[in-house]
Amino acid sequence: MTDTAAPPDPRHQAIAILYQALEPPVIAGQRKEAKPGGYSDSGADIGFALASAGCSLVTPAARPHPDRAFDWVWPDTPEGIAAALAAGATLLWANTVVFAGHPIEAASRKAWIVGPDPRTMEEIDDKLATNARLLAAGLPVARSWRVDGAAPDIASLLAPFADHLQLVVKPLRGRGSQGVSVARDEGQLLEQVTALAASGRFGNAVMLEQFLPGQEITVTVMPAAAREGATAPFALPPVERFGQADDVAPYNGDVPVRLNSEAMSEQERAAPAVHAASAACERAAALIGIRSPMRIDCRADAEGRFLLFDVNSKPNLTGAGRPGRDDEDSLSTMAAAAIGWSYADLLVATARGAWTNRDKTA
Repeated sequence: MTDTAAPPDPRHQAIAILYQALEPPVIAGQRKEAKPGGYSDSGADIGFALASAGCSLVTPAARPHPDRAFDWVWPDTPEGIAAALAAGATLLWANTVVFAGHPIEAASRKAWIVGPDPRTMEEIDDKLATNARLLAAGLPVARSWRVDGAAPDIASLLAPFADHLQLVVKPLRGRGSQGVSVARDEGQLLEQVTALAASGRFGNAVMLEQFLPGQEITVTVMPAAAREGATAPFALPPVERFGQADDVAPYNGDVPVRLNSEAMSEQERAAPAVHAASAACERAAALIGIRSPMRIDCRADAEGRFLLFDVNSKPNLTGAGRPGRDDEDSLSTMAAAAIGWSYADLLVATARGAWTNRDKTA
């Protein structure tokens, strides 16, 4: 059972940051690609900012250099986690993709953890199941369907979807905009679905999603523990996305989000449709039971109503600070800045949501 003690003050902990060294498992034939570098870049950003804010870091290098990302982060393997704990870490920041059976589960019985619960993250990463769960709870969610892109009769399976075009074609367990495209007609739908399955990158299951033609925003939701006095998850100001390529937001590794995103002004976020979207994202986060920041992408339909279409339980948390990282603020960092939080403020608030499964009787 999770320890119900109040989360610790992160400035009184010895913090070790984990990066993705473990390949995410294939789940029911579907896979989520590992990120090149395993989020070591954002892990180093996090470590550098926390150290600058006076937090104590436990790092693999005795004197981590700002230019060397791997000086700051430990692998999320059993051996890497054991080494971080042996070096004195009392709080592990899981800046990685976790899943049921991930070594962080065992580590949570020894230390505080910053990051999503592994089993919860595995469930959320099934985009279709997550959308269905939120829709069943009465939340405004884009309609979506699953098809087997490798089925021998795929053309006939796709025929009924002609009435739903345009459609977004995406992996069931994707990351960011990887493998995402928009089918405008039946020919494109068949071509994109079969090509995605044939690539072998994500598995045979392909998700078809209602295309939303309007404005796109992303909402970062913080756990209640991140703010004193909060009793429920709360949304940071929405960030508007623009500069989409063929109606798909470009991967942030190719185009820094600073170049195609901007936090909405107080007047813009007071608009009824935007306010409703933020409230829906807060409800979604409460339903899921978040322990760390969650980012939810929304887009307006033809009537201007925002629908949720992608829930990300591990939002990117890169941030400016290290040399050469001035353009590496993330969408969540930009949202935090809109309420006057610095990058370090966001990170300290995130760490206040730390959780543990330590036996209180031990």
